[in-house]
Amino acid sequence: MPDSPGCTHCRDGEALDFAISMAFQPIVDLNSHQVFAHEALVRGPAGESAGSLLARLTDSNRYAFDQSCRIKALEWAARLPVPARLSINFMPNAVYRAETCIRATLEAAQRYAFPLQRIIFEVTEQEQVLDIDHLSGILRAYRKQGFMTAIDDFGAGYAGLNLLADFQPDLIKLDMALIRGIDRDSVRQILVDATLSMCRKLNIRVIAEGVETREELDTLRAMGVELFQGYLLAKPGFQCLPALQWPN
Repeated sequence: MPDSPGCTHCRDGEALDFAISMAFQPIVDLNSHQVFAHEALVRGPAGESAGSLLARLTDSNRYAFDQSCRIKALEWAARLPVPARLSINFMPNAVYRAETCIRATLEAAQRYAFPLQRIIFEVTEQEQVLDIDHLSGILRAYRKQGFMTAIDDFGAGYAGLNLLADFQPDLIKLDMALIRGIDRDSVRQILVDATLSMCRKLNIRVIAEGVETREELDTLRAMGVELFQGYLLAKPGFQCLPALQWPN
């Protein structure tokens, strides 16, 4: 069977044709009062938004972009250095063969002396995935390598319960649309409570992302959420680890 375009790019070492850098935002465990992980967020070399970079993606550079983001995240995580875990986003539609597409990540982790068990691979549910079996296979291959796995934007997109039926990640991140104003919205409270109950039974930890108000945080904590990410605690720091605003 001939190589896919992505495998050809990997073999030939094709580079991304524009520069990128990274920002970092903490995910905190409020029960232990510790940083659980930092999520690496792609930015331009002068701090340009992720959206401005994603707008430049095409079928021909998507694979190189995904690979470059992984390597740049590890480079900056080692340089800062990032404590605890590092959460790296990946694009499932840019992964052709999980076992070969992960090679550059493994090499970068070794080069920067970043332990594999401290890496979380995070897939967004908002990217349309046409083949759930393919995505499940990617996540299984990453877990086999010792990486933790997470589903981002849970409740917002394409995979949802179909993916959870086939693969149970270590973490899910509740989409911020479910979080916004949850202290005043009984429907959102019911949906999140049901998700938390399901995840407890599946042994999946839940992260509430996009938390912006103390009322949202207090409501979610009362519901049993332990892991939080959002502007209330810290905005992303460009090429740095931002200072945390711990709630009283």
